[in-house]
Amino acid sequence: MPMIPIGVSARHIHLSQKDVFALFGEGYELSNFKDLSQPGQFAAQETVAVVGPKGQFDKVRILGPIRPQTQIEVSRTDAFALGIHPPVRESGHIEGTPGLRVIGPQGEITLEQGVIVAARHIHFHTSDAKEWGIQDKQLLRVHMRGERPLVFENVIARVSDQFALDMHIDTDEGNAAGVKTGDKAELLL
Repeated sequence: MPMIPIGVSARHIHLSQKDVFALFGEGYELSNFKDLSQPGQFAAQETVAVVGPKGQFDKVRILGPIRPQTQIEVSRTDAFALGIHPPVRESGHIEGTPGLRVIGPQGEITLEQGVIVAARHIHFHTSDAKEWGIQDKQLLRVHMRGERPLVFENVIARVSDQFALDMHIDTDEGNAAGVKTGDKAELLL
């Protein structure tokens, strides 16, 4: 069976252009700290604080490029610390989710919605998906071969000619399996 590289995602935020300006000042542009596994995506040099009813996290990394809507991705453990109850969702599906206060160096915003626990997923380039018979949105099974092996079910296949092969899980999932970014997982289908 095919082996898939793993990317473990810590809490992070994607910002809309309007919110970048509100937090950092009119005309501000994010600066690239490092490229990510997906083409054109990067971790920005800039960070913000996110504040929930029970707690806050400082230095939450912004991921670029700019998105149509601001979205915050946290683990279930992060959500407990913040005092919120976000659903597990695919990126971009933020309807009916909780919001948070976001503080930047030049201002702050209060989001009415936008916080999710990201659903585990695998980015497939269309050529990889075709070779392995994978369809977009197909639910997959993946064997994590870490220090504490386990099988993840309901892993969403995301297929595009803009993607590079990579499985994305959050820090809770990575810790549960004892895996880190750069490790490999076995696709069971």
